[in-house]
Amino acid sequence: MKTSQKGINLILSFEGFSAKPYLDSAGIPTIGYGNTYYPEGKKVTMKDPSISKEKGVELFSSVLPTYEKIVNNKIRVALTQNQFDALVSHTYNTGGSDTLFSLINKKADPETIKNWFVSKYITAGGKLLNGLIRRRKAEADLFFSK
Repeated sequence: MKTSQKGINLILSFEGFSAKPYLDSAGIPTIGYGNTYYPEGKKVTMKDPSISKEKGVELFSSVLPTYEKIVNNKIRVALTQNQFDALVSHTYNTGGSDTLFSLINKKADPETIKNWFVSKYITAGGKLLNGLIRRRKAEADLFFSK
């Protein structure tokens, strides 16, 4: 599967755009729309030059398939487009969670999956972050929407 425009919009809405490298909430150098590395695999550094919005879109578009591939490879049950989009958003932000993938593959009850979504990966640097709380809720809402 590929991420729909709805899924892309969700990711971009939470990532925002930064022309200059910055340290994300976990202290990782980031640029563009949440990119921590470039397509050739080089990590973003704080010394990297600024980029244009167009270059940011290009960067995002070039790395998104990496996260789609993770979801496609880890999930062994049929997903709706919304479920796939929610999982790609989560994976783009966190790198993916084998626990979440396992719950979905085992067809855990919706309440268990929803509780996992909204209670995990909501901290950075040991601090509870409202932005991550909102993102996990939005991902769970999309996952369970028709």
